[in-house]
Amino acid sequence: MAVQSLRAIRRKIRAVRNLQKIMTAMKMVAAARLRRVQDRVISGKPYTEKMRWLVETLAPHLPAVEHPLLQVRPVQKRGLVVITGDKGLCGAYNNNIIRAAQNFMSQDGTAPFLLYCIGRKGYDFFSRRGYQVARHRPQLPVTASFEQFKAVAEDIVQWFLSGEVDEVFVVYGEFVNALVQRPKIVSLLPIRTDGTGGEGRGAGETEREYIFEPKAPELLSLLLPRYVEHQVYHILLESLASENAARMNAMSQAADNAEELIKQLTLQANKIRQWNITKELLEITTAVEAMRRAKD
Repeated sequence: MAVQSLRAIRRKIRAVRNLQKIMTAMKMVAAARLRRVQDRVISGKPYTEKMRWLVETLAPHLPAVEHPLLQVRPVQKRGLVVITGDKGLCGAYNNNIIRAAQNFMSQDGTAPFLLYCIGRKGYDFFSRRGYQVARHRPQLPVTASFEQFKAVAEDIVQWFLSGEVDEVFVVYGEFVNALVQRPKIVSLLPIRTDGTGGEGRGAGETEREYIFEPKAPELLSLLLPRYVEHQVYHILLESLASENAARMNAMSQAADNAEELIKQLTLQANKIRQWNITKELLEITTAVEAMRRAKD
């Protein structure tokens, strides 16, 4: 029985060690992807922030200009873009985003929500529970080009312009750093401006007047769609960075736990092996003593 237990423990050790190798490999892959996405996030962030500043600065000075992306309509239906991953093994990352989306939808029941799910995890969860999932697309890979991100933004804009929804919010994983990722909900459409220009106006700064060339409507028709494209681009990149950081941390912790389990199983196997050796020595000693007494 002890021999069988020893064999079973050794099989467990081999299985856990193989799993540890897989976890370590997944951790390295996630780390490589995180570095690639993080570089894109950092390089594109100044442009995205400057674009936001430009829109928030100029739009309040154009009260007579109407643009579909600025149009505030009576809210009959609200759209929520839920960005999750296609795969698991990333800790509580997907569950946290899904829970944040559920909490957001339960706060106000005046207008129903339509969901736009990006990523299989969110789509599977909401579609199986009777939520109204209007649109769905798989998660974009780390190597996706800007044109692929742009296609997602155009689809969301068309979702709003068609009148299917009157507001669009986005819930995604905000990338704080490699150790911290948290769900975040932002309002995407219609584009809202507060007149502060993003960075705010200094205490002694005077009101500025702007001369538009080309004319303001033509400028906005070019600027606002590009603004939405880069907001969506930045959000999707942050989601990818957050997911890979969460997977890297989860696999690192799992590999450490596997190492601890291997140590415990090895100690248990050594105890059984020691007990077997002691038992054999006792049997040999007993046999020798019995033979000695028989001769006497």
